[in-house]
Amino acid sequence: MTTVLLVDDDRPLLRALTIGIAAHGFEVATAEDGASAIRQAVKLHPDVILLDLGLPGISGLEVITSVRSWSDVPIIVLSARHQGPTKVTALDAGADDYVTKPFGMDELLARLRAVLRRRAPGDGAAIIEGGDLVIKLAERRVERDGELVHLTPKEWAAIAVLAKVPGSLVTQAELLEQVWGPGYEGESEYLRTLFARLRRKLEVEPSRPRHLITEPGIGYRLEMT
Repeated sequence: MTTVLLVDDDRPLLRALTIGIAAHGFEVATAEDGASAIRQAVKLHPDVILLDLGLPGISGLEVITSVRSWSDVPIIVLSARHQGPTKVTALDAGADDYVTKPFGMDELLARLRAVLRRRAPGDGAAIIEGGDLVIKLAERRVERDGELVHLTPKEWAAIAVLAKVPGSLVTQAELLEQVWGPGYEGESEYLRTLFARLRRKLEVEPSRPRHLITEPGIGYRLEMT
């Protein structure tokens, strides 16, 4: 059974979400503060984490940073903070998705299923090589100079989309739909944040990328020559 770690200090909401998510076949564990969330993540190794940002003690952002230091488990942020900079900060810290409160259970479950689908192994067997990078689609693996590069599920999803058509332009709309799902067409800030992280991991000079090329206002392409 797929395990969901649900973290929120709003007890009525925590109970309601636990009941709603469990009713759709998920096993749900809960935590009401950041320290408990980290302990539960270490103990349970959940398949996905639903995380409120406004937690007592250790903040949600600190939880993301802590978990990302050892795990690529998908993290969906649940927050009443509507500001764009807050979303960017959470995504830059390593969150995979961001749902603004209030939200419907159907939307939350759709986001949950989407991150789990993106985490599933791919069917391809292609290996794309170029310069210092090797991308192994079947193994969901990226190597730089022979060393494994740790990628979050969202980072891997973006690389996989580009690696299937190396050298070709993939539009922002296509990437947003394939990496985040329908309804994200206007969230170009998500891509800017994600590709900034990828360049820091994959490029020798992130400010002068060789592999991850931006076509301003249009999209991105992967160069492996």
